[in-house]
Amino acid sequence: MTHSFVSRNEESDETIAFLFGDMGTATPYLTFLRRQEESKTTMKWILGEIEALGDRPAFISHIGDISYARGFSWLWDNFFTQIEPAASKVPYHVCIGNHEYDWPLQPWKPDWSNAAVKGTTPVYGKDGGGECGVPYTVRFNMPGNSSEPTGTRAPATRNLFYSFDMGAVHFLYISTETNFLPGSTQYDFIKHDLESVNRMKTPFVVVQGHRPMYTTSHEPREARLRERMLEHLEPLFVKNRVTFAFWGHVHRYERFCPLNNFTCGNMELPIHVVIGMAGCDCSDYWEPREDYPKDSIFPQPKRSLYRGGESGYTKMVATKEKLTLYYIGNHDGEVHDMVEILSSGQVLSGGAGGGAQGEVVGGGVHVLVVRKGSKCLGARGFYGLCSWVHTARQEGSCLSKELDSCE
Repeated sequence: MTHSFVSRNEESDETIAFLFGDMGTATPYLTFLRRQEESKTTMKWILGEIEALGDRPAFISHIGDISYARGFSWLWDNFFTQIEPAASKVPYHVCIGNHEYDWPLQPWKPDWSNAAVKGTTPVYGKDGGGECGVPYTVRFNMPGNSSEPTGTRAPATRNLFYSFDMGAVHFLYISTETNFLPGSTQYDFIKHDLESVNRMKTPFVVVQGHRPMYTTSHEPREARLRERMLEHLEPLFVKNRVTFAFWGHVHRYERFCPLNNFTCGNMELPIHVVIGMAGCDCSDYWEPREDYPKDSIFPQPKRSLYRGGESGYTKMVATKEKLTLYYIGNHDGEVHDMVEILSSGQVLSGGAGGGAQGEVVGGGVHVLVVRKGSKCLGARGFYGLCSWVHTARQEGSCLSKELDSCE
């Protein structure tokens, strides 16, 4: 069977993308491996959106932990059968995660990645099930020619880091499983790529990788990795005004304020969003549960503007004037969080099914509006400037008296 789709127009300024991580696959029968039942619903909603677009070009972005096959090739086959209705209509972009690559033989194992905290495991362990990136390499063909040795007799792992322009957005994919430190091929690629972006052509820059630089779902073994990402990659993101940084690995949705070194700042700082909620559900819950009294609880700091525990996906719609990101939940197909950015950097608005700390506010949408460069923003940071609960039938002005007085 032959499939075809309409590729993007180089001159078009519209970008439509469906982004998520950690989806996996479901099977119609029981298996001895954990299945990801929510993955079916995620693909159902995305397929419906793609079909509604008609000939408007779009693409899917799956940022690591693709099939969770972990060495069982039939699960890869099952995964591709599951995504075929959508992947046969639009491009399907990926980046590598721990469940595609990690194995004790992998060549890059810096000292800090070994188990240093009692009771924890190494950062890079056996999550790949012995695949060593081989199925990921042969089943996908991403742009560029990045590769790293597997540490085995298998061919080098490909599709590690690459970039492309689509409409008004420059997309950069990176690998958190292979060397990203200064002096590495990947670090040089990231640095050169971000410094070379033509912001007149693509005013928005989106970076995607698997393991998050920021998350409030804390794991001791991941802390050492995040420290290196903050030390070496965050300065590149900040200097080159990255718009969004998307991450997976944590199987929840979480959106942060514009960040630099854990501090909310002006609108030119990257907004980090964790989007690993597409299928796999093996993460701790945000809030205490009576039926799981021993589960870890992760407090929500002010820099975390919205946390969602529902499976789903994100949808990005961008033109040269505006980028809008939606978090869509699987149980109802409705928008649970939204953030909107103008290319001028003047306005950022975010809406959610809950407030800035995640509590439900009348079932409506919580909106924040901030004026770039205002005295209020500089004095008070990102929060507390303006709140406005609305539904589809309500109209009104979000700007508070305090914000109206900003210069």
